[in-house]
Amino acid sequence: MTRLTAVAGFAVLALATPTSTPTGAATPAPTTPRVAAHVQTIGDGTATSCTSAAVVRAVRRGGVIRFDCGPDPVVIVMQQTAEVLNTSERVVIDGGGLVTLSGGGQRRILRQDTCDETLIWTTDHCDDQATPRLVIRHLTLRDGNATSPDLEAGSGGAISVRGGRLRIVNSHFVDNRCAPTGPDVGGAAVRVLDQYRDRPVTVRGSTFTGGVCSNGGALSSIGVSWDIVDSMFSGNRAIGRGANPASSGTPGGGSGGAIYADGNTFHIRLAGTTVIRNRANEGGGAIFFVSNDRTGTLSIDSSVLKRNPSLGFENFPGIFFLGRGRPAFTDSVLR
Repeated sequence: MTRLTAVAGFAVLALATPTSTPTGAATPAPTTPRVAAHVQTIGDGTATSCTSAAVVRAVRRGGVIRFDCGPDPVVIVMQQTAEVLNTSERVVIDGGGLVTLSGGGQRRILRQDTCDETLIWTTDHCDDQATPRLVIRHLTLRDGNATSPDLEAGSGGAISVRGGRLRIVNSHFVDNRCAPTGPDVGGAAVRVLDQYRDRPVTVRGSTFTGGVCSNGGALSSIGVSWDIVDSMFSGNRAIGRGANPASSGTPGGGSGGAIYADGNTFHIRLAGTTVIRNRANEGGGAIFFVSNDRTGTLSIDSSVLKRNPSLGFENFPGIFFLGRGRPAFTDSVLR
């Protein structure tokens, strides 16, 4: 028998223990009550009740965030970037397939940075802490904009993450932007620096379209692994010039039409994923991958990569790869 009780605003699932133990059976270990994640609902059933301010407040409080904006799709134009507090253990933003968060072409949509003291610095090893765990689920993020020339402010048009963990599930990134030039800025949709114990960012069943940035028209990272499954990248562009390090007389950038990744030991896996019609002014119309110490690996399984021009350089169709050995291609199409 189970019963649901409320304790300090949380739901606690109490598991009833047997009143007696059968003869010869081991005495069951005591059961520790589980505290369910705090759940917030944005909206009162109307579209007008779902506001930017409500999203910003909910993200700061943390827990599971859901929306009640009525039966029809709704677009919430963010008037301020929503920021995750580092005291949050888990932040799940679940759009239910009906909610779009828009940067309005003016600002980044969401930010997490465990090394930013203004978001409450919780540890002296801020770039390798387990939390917050940020999950984006059944949500569309579009028209994010991080085009500042500053390195941090110019990367991650929709989402910028440093530290903790990030997971993206059944979500869509559309027409996001970040800085148009520079050798190190990147990630029109998502930019990631550091993940707990170097665990991969996971992407499942998601799409990335129409992103534009100096590097990484969709994703960009430094020293971060990715595990990307059943997803699609199309129409993303890396528009910088001069690569990295920047050629003399150029602003730098232009690599990784869809995905830009560099650093030392990191790993990228694509499975069941389509990468089509992306473009890079320099290297890797689909994927730019440079492991500086040549320890990183790239694995592509049951995927299709085609029509991803690299206008400067590549060593596989649509890919520039420097890592351990060669990329592992299994049951995939590259052309």
